[in-house]
Amino acid sequence: MALRACARFLSDSAGVSRRLAVSAPLESASRLLAAGNVACSRGGRNGFIFTPACFITSEAFLNRLMKGKAAEADGSIHRLPASVPADSGEHLSLLLKHPDQPDDAKILKVAVIGAPNAGKSTLSNQLLGRKVFAVSKKVHTTRSRALGVLTENNTQIILLDTPGLTTPSKVKRHQLEKSLLVDPWNTVKEADLVVVMVDVGDRWMCSRLDFEVLKCLAQHPNIPAILVLNKVDLVNTKDRLLDITALLTCGVVNGQKIRVRPVIKPPWAERRSGRDSEPPADGDDAVPEDGAESCSTLNKEQLVALRSQQGWPHFKDVFMVCCEDKDDVDSVKGYFMQAAKPGQWEYHSQVLTDQSPEDVCNNIIREKLLEYLPLEVPYSVTQSIELWQDGENGELDISVKLFTKKSSHMKMVIGSEGKTISRIAQEASEDLGRVYLRPVRLRLSAKLKK
Repeated sequence: MALRACARFLSDSAGVSRRLAVSAPLESASRLLAAGNVACSRGGRNGFIFTPACFITSEAFLNRLMKGKAAEADGSIHRLPASVPADSGEHLSLLLKHPDQPDDAKILKVAVIGAPNAGKSTLSNQLLGRKVFAVSKKVHTTRSRALGVLTENNTQIILLDTPGLTTPSKVKRHQLEKSLLVDPWNTVKEADLVVVMVDVGDRWMCSRLDFEVLKCLAQHPNIPAILVLNKVDLVNTKDRLLDITALLTCGVVNGQKIRVRPVIKPPWAERRSGRDSEPPADGDDAVPEDGAESCSTLNKEQLVALRSQQGWPHFKDVFMVCCEDKDDVDSVKGYFMQAAKPGQWEYHSQVLTDQSPEDVCNNIIREKLLEYLPLEVPYSVTQSIELWQDGENGELDISVKLFTKKSSHMKMVIGSEGKTISRIAQEASEDLGRVYLRPVRLRLSAKLKK
């Protein structure tokens, strides 16, 4: 059965954007892309966004996508994004405060999972409207499960941001926290919807789902799951996006077979596609090792069958997005709002995250360390908050000491003439100010841990 799809083209050759909604078979969409050679630009980036929202979503949601902003002017109450109180006691009181829910309250718990560095925290931050989760280009930025709360009108979306799924051997090899093994699995158990993030800019990661992700999905087959292909602006060949969709969904979305490959394909393209689908050599994925399945309850036969799969044939929907694009994020948010079910809110509408103010501070500093320090250096740096108090002019004074294991690492943290540590402090201060909604004066110092 040919699958209907909703395609959105954006062009901005003269500073004017156009939106076109098309309902057509995916195969026809593929021919259209190949024949028309559509070139699109958004804010200076060449890119094409394909949002197949009408596989599963209701007509009401599809109509909202087509109408755009006009559908939002319905007199509803729109709350501004919440913030994190800078005082731990105030934050704890807010977490314990009785939810101020309306009579027709709806709720949805969303677990965001995926391989390390797929863009899970970036998506969560964009949905929340504030940067509360650390983001960097290095893997394992998120080290434990964190919770974000998005409340709009009568609906509360609880975002469960998880560490990237990994293996015990990698945790042991890189001396990472054991929470990276346990938290993602425990999080999925309490979710109403699972979002699987895939970085399509990484040719190795987009040719097949991570094996740990497949295990997690197979262990919870009754929890609805959607696939979110991230960083689509990095893919130059637009037919490639349709091919990736077929691979990662096993050609099935919402129980319906899809056809996305062109009718005629040259032999060299088939050979290249085969090479691209081969994962990089990795001892962790080659043979299951003792303890590697500690978080899984699947038997050996099920695990062997999963290893032969490239994708998951039970996704309910697929989104192709760039997490830095507001329209793309709004499409995902709208889907969550439509998927929410009647139920009691778990948090007051002013709650943004369950992380304490100190946790947010430490995570933002670690993000900057990962961004500006090379290789394994930032992973070995530990932090200690020495001062946390209100300043004379209403600003928040924070002093944090960074401990390094080697003198060479401490020199890298400080940098030439103290430029590196000063830059980290300045950028972290700006990010924290936007989270706490007040000026932040952050002082960092480095010390060799004996």
